[in-house]
Amino acid sequence: MNRVLALIITLGVLIVLAFSCLFVVDQRQYAVVFALGEIKRVINEPGLYMKLPSPLQDVRYFDKRTLTYDSDEIDRFITAEKINIQVDSFVKWRIADPRQFFVSVGHSPLAADDRIGRQLRSALNNEIARLSVADVISSARETLVKQVMKVMSVELEKIGVTIVDVRLKRVDFAPEVAERVYERMRSERTRVANERRAKGAAEGERIRADADRQREVLIAKAYRDAQNERGAGDAEASRLYAKAFGRNPEFASFYRSLEAYRASFADRADMLVLDPQSDFFRYFQGAEPAPAASGRQPTPPFKEAPAAPAAAGSAH
Repeated sequence: MNRVLALIITLGVLIVLAFSCLFVVDQRQYAVVFALGEIKRVINEPGLYMKLPSPLQDVRYFDKRTLTYDSDEIDRFITAEKINIQVDSFVKWRIADPRQFFVSVGHSPLAADDRIGRQLRSALNNEIARLSVADVISSARETLVKQVMKVMSVELEKIGVTIVDVRLKRVDFAPEVAERVYERMRSERTRVANERRAKGAAEGERIRADADRQREVLIAKAYRDAQNERGAGDAEASRLYAKAFGRNPEFASFYRSLEAYRASFADRADMLVLDPQSDFFRYFQGAEPAPAASGRQPTPPFKEAPAAPAAAGSAH
């Protein structure tokens, strides 16, 4: 009975020793084997491994995955324009050398975050101090991030850390200068708007002046063409009148006198102060037309009008 109990105890001790000598490395981890506080091995590959039982050797694990440093505090920096800005950023990093990482910061993730945060603030401060607000916000932002990442990689490589990425989540003005900056931006935009309105008004005046000039030119050309057409029509009418009236000059004189009478007495209120014996009233006084060339007396074109009194001085 005693021998069986001793065998069981021995097997139990052997099993405990076996378990204390075996350890498993996950694919997401590094394993560092220590012997009395001294690093003996660094295991990068996953699998089942053996070591001496504790306290002769023990194992510590380090995360192989990409980690994130993201502080809750928003850091302040001063740009080349001496303007305070607030920058919220984060860093993606991972352990590249577990041995160097343990020697530099120990086994504490908080110590690593503190080291990374101090290095991030230092690099951002140096780079932002050379840039303007506009550069940090837009045009040179990618260049800024790349330069910060380069500086941090050089410094943090000394503690066994590789920087995967650096990003700026938010860039904003400090509260005490935000209103002043926004007011200056509004003034600048107002100035640009007024300048463009002035240019637009000048361009509008130029276009209107050009349109007025073209209108005047078109009206002048149209008037010239109309006058040419009217002159040609008047010339043709005169030719036709001359041709028609040339056949009977006396009738032509009579017709024109009738036109003159019609134009002169168009309104009952019209008044002419003339000598009754003037040539204007000769057809009212029974003037005889000139004899025809054949010697035959033509028929007068109107009845003889009674002679006007010699003392009359006006006619209606």
